[in-house]
Amino acid sequence: MSTSQTPVGDEPVAAEIRAVVSRAVERLAAARARDEALAEYVEPRKVLLFTREAVLRPVGRAWRLGALMVDQEGTLYATGAIVRAREAGVRNYQSQSGEDRRDLRAAALRGKFPAGEPVNHGWKVVALDPQSLRSGDSPVFVAPDGSVKVRWNAALGDGAARDLAAYVDERVGLLVDPLDIP
Repeated sequence: MSTSQTPVGDEPVAAEIRAVVSRAVERLAAARARDEALAEYVEPRKVLLFTREAVLRPVGRAWRLGALMVDQEGTLYATGAIVRAREAGVRNYQSQSGEDRRDLRAAALRGKFPAGEPVNHGWKVVALDPQSLRSGDSPVFVAPDGSVKVRWNAALGDGAARDLAAYVDERVGLLVDPLDIP
């Protein structure tokens, strides 16, 4: 059964998604594709008389597949933000968003990630229950025709959504056999 043709019931849809993810994990693991760190943001907090700085705490590793990520257990994630762990450097106060990113890079380093390591944070687990898939709140959703789609760019809306199996296959292919552009 294809995820882009015949409308299907809720349980077969979830099974189809799990099969797509399982095939992706097998290919990525067999190719020893590059994965990235997953972290959760821990707010700064007071400990006795001192303030403990914010930290990006490691929680696992996953392969980034564009708008999605998948770990070795087959858990599917919606991407959040990504930073590279590095020293904070000097504040320059040119923009608040720049200062926020600077602080997140330093938080990743405090989380014991090696300098230069890409760290994903703000991600969410994609729920595969029928209600979540039909609600359209996650990047993976069931279209009105019953096909499973991925919203690879939220700004473009559902009109630009792609078939999940084709999207994942393409993204896995890029990790397994990266383009060699001089």
